[in-house]
Amino acid sequence: MEQTVMGVYVIQKEGAEPEDDPEDIGVLIEGVEALTDLGNIAQACALLFGLIYCLNLSYPPELKCTFEVLQKILLNLDGQKLSSKLHCYYVVFMCQGPVKFKTTATC
Repeated sequence: MEQTVMGVYVIQKEGAEPEDDPEDIGVLIEGVEALTDLGNIAQACALLFGLIYCLNLSYPPELKCTFEVLQKILLNLDGQKLSSKLHCYYVVFMCQGPVKFKTTATC
């Protein structure tokens, strides 16, 4: 976890089943547990976005597209300013329904 730039983590007890409640859910920023003992993954994601905004952090380059989709399409925050790549995905997924395609393009 020390090498993680930012993210949400879930710790399960050893031998726990997937449907069992996790031992801990939290938020990591630059390898440090910024928030711990959160109620659920959705709350952890929302708090991660709040920390990114409050601390004026940039998205990690390798996760930029993922965070942009979450922010602009799913959460509809600043959604009118989509990059050309995200706009393409938005049109395909939201306007034409589910479509299966392969891509190797990067942001």
